[in-house]
Amino acid sequence: MSTSDAATGQTGPRKSLIETLGLDPRLMGMILALVLIAFAFQIWTGIRAMGADAGWNPFAWLINGRFLIPQNTYNLAVQTISIAIMATGMVFVIVTRHIDLAVGSTLALCSGVMAMAQTVWLPHTLGLGLGHWAIAPIAVLMGMGTGLFIGALQGWLIGYQGIPSFIVTLGGLLIWSRVAYFVVGGFTIGPLDGNFNMLGGTAGTIGVTASWIVAALGCAAAIWAIWSGRRKREAHGFAVKPLWAEGVMTAIACGLIIALVAQLNAFDIPTNRLAREFQARGEVMPEGYTEAFGLPLSLLLLLAVTLIMTLVATRTRFGRYVYATGGNPDAAALSGINTKMLTVKVFALMGFLTAISAAVAQARLTNHSLDIGQLDELRVIAAAVIGGTALAGGYGTIYGAVLGALIMQSLQSGMGMVGLDAPLQNIIVGAVLINAVLIDMTSRAPHRWPATLAIMLAQVAVVFYFTAPWYLTAGVVALVLAIALRSQRRKGA
Repeated sequence: MSTSDAATGQTGPRKSLIETLGLDPRLMGMILALVLIAFAFQIWTGIRAMGADAGWNPFAWLINGRFLIPQNTYNLAVQTISIAIMATGMVFVIVTRHIDLAVGSTLALCSGVMAMAQTVWLPHTLGLGLGHWAIAPIAVLMGMGTGLFIGALQGWLIGYQGIPSFIVTLGGLLIWSRVAYFVVGGFTIGPLDGNFNMLGGTAGTIGVTASWIVAALGCAAAIWAIWSGRRKREAHGFAVKPLWAEGVMTAIACGLIIALVAQLNAFDIPTNRLAREFQARGEVMPEGYTEAFGLPLSLLLLLAVTLIMTLVATRTRFGRYVYATGGNPDAAALSGINTKMLTVKVFALMGFLTAISAAVAQARLTNHSLDIGQLDELRVIAAAVIGGTALAGGYGTIYGAVLGALIMQSLQSGMGMVGLDAPLQNIIVGAVLINAVLIDMTSRAPHRWPATLAIMLAQVAVVFYFTAPWYLTAGVVALVLAIALRSQRRKGA
């Protein structure tokens, strides 16, 4: 390969656009699924909003939809954070061929410890008093310690005692939620410390100006990462993308960052709340004055966790050991990796991240409720699997898990907005999880794609039959039949 070939990336057979841009096909599939979900619910909510005036104008449906308005986008982002943070840890657990069914109960116990620390132990038992500046950080540290201990204990039972992770964490699911009940005395605990609640969404935001500064820093980081990576590949003589492909990827990265910040900055603080804030300062709010929330602190926390976990997975010895052990545990042990201690570390990390999620979830609710964390283990596992983590171990990405969490929350939010009953929502979420595994298996056997698409669309048709206008059902059924007939013709040929 010549130097000029390496510099331009023009080597070998002609590549597709996705290959030239260096995009992960699985990532593109998840993004496509997220886009389809967003547009489907935008149209569906638009039809519901227009009622009898809906007609047959898809543009009117899109314009009048409520799914993509700034308020719902903001709520969707905040609601996704807790599950997404835990999903980043679940990737490591599943990659090492384990499972953690206790994350929801662990979250409940960590939440209970932090709630009691803020309302009883620190202000009264230790005499700090309500509202003391040290209450929030100490409570968070106590929650993190609790999560770390639970994770390490479960990891020790799995790694050193040889008990299957399914059994250990199934026991944890039953134990830790009951311990949480006794810790809080069977009561809802609140209100929580005001500083602590800043982790929960609208109570802690950075404002519009600071949000745009974060966007600028994000764009600068993306540009540096893309072009410094190109220089390193060139320095080592590896093939690189064409310059235009690097430019396209840079534009896409910056465009997504700017679009996200612009959408979140479009969510205005309610007028009544602004008026109260002005009144508390002894000022009069100017007529027509508006102000937006800006990025929530919890979203910045998720971005930091995602970045750190990605670096751990791709740039550290610990991350390489995790994927090596998941790929072949016996070979990893023979090569000198202490797989037992690695298991302890992986589950301790999972417990630590669960404690962070507990702080975010509790702050968003502004109290500790007895049902906090309920069924979160299923949502976290589903997010990791939908994000492309292989249940057989050895493969999984942090960004995929975060996208999987966003897909799951988008489904739940959208189904709630169109009025689907809770039992039907659970049925759909379960079907999505099964389909995610089906898609993962089909990606390894491309000849199965027509059958897989037909199966998935048939499920959509069943849901539409009970919930959507008849013409949407008819359109999906026609598409299923067309795919099935085309598949049969190919087999006959």
